[in-house]
Amino acid sequence: MKADLPLIGLEGVAKRYGAVEAVRDVSFSLPAGARVALVGHNGAGKTTLMKLMLGLIRPSAGRLHVLGQDPAEGAAETRRRLGWLPENVTFNPALTGRELLCFFARLKGEPVSGADALLERVGLGAASRRRVGGYSKGMRQRLGLAQALLGSPRALLLDEPTTGLDPEVRQGLYSMLSDLAEGGTTVLLSSHALEELEGQVERVVILDHGSVVADGTVAELRRLARLPIRLRLTLAGEEAPEWFGPAGAVRQPGPGFFEVSCTPEAKMELLRQATGDRRIADLDLLPPTLDELYSHFLRLRQEAAR
Repeated sequence: MKADLPLIGLEGVAKRYGAVEAVRDVSFSLPAGARVALVGHNGAGKTTLMKLMLGLIRPSAGRLHVLGQDPAEGAAETRRRLGWLPENVTFNPALTGRELLCFFARLKGEPVSGADALLERVGLGAASRRRVGGYSKGMRQRLGLAQALLGSPRALLLDEPTTGLDPEVRQGLYSMLSDLAEGGTTVLLSSHALEELEGQVERVVILDHGSVVADGTVAELRRLARLPIRLRLTLAGEEAPEWFGPAGAVRQPGPGFFEVSCTPEAKMELLRQATGDRRIADLDLLPPTLDELYSHFLRLRQEAAR
């Protein structure tokens, strides 16, 4: 692979199924070590893009390369350097977790000797010799992640990887993905759970009906969207201070609790006012969430299409 090429690159990629355009004119690139989330509603094109990157389907238009190769050419070495976790994981229920992982290791040309360590890594060490038919949904998801990690992939594509995982295991997964990215593995994941992505990925690509409607870090998306910032305060009294501003910008969820909305430019002045008010017992600054940013950019696209 040429040194100046990103690990994954798409240029004007489209995919049609008859009259249906599942992906249209998508362009972006992913460098080594990136942690990126594809977000969008069902049918937005997330899974189709991942299948294109894996070479499972061919684009109708445009160009893409993965690890310096056209993935549709099917180069064996390129495929060995990719890890893939589909959204719906199904395994032979009669086999144990270890037997399945050893089977996938042989398919990928990897030694089976690392299976036990990999199962421990995803939290299945104690259940490795149990039949998969007795696994919970979350355990099957972790087994799917283990097979995706076989061979220390340079690029890891994960379609809804946290489905069925409890909060502790979910946090462990994100910690593992962070370690992999620090080691140079490019991580691309899709998710409907937008609230859990913040702080876990460096960049978000928002899709709508097969097109990219926004692409950037959460901080960049907030600057573009210019949505109101909320200041949540707990006061010793129940009266709203005069410096809160217009009544329409203030909510009172309960006695002594207030929420003030302001523009990004007014944030610092509002904070100065709050820190100088002795009645303030507690304060939280709430920037727009990823859910709110997602809704904002989709609304802009819908308005532009009218």
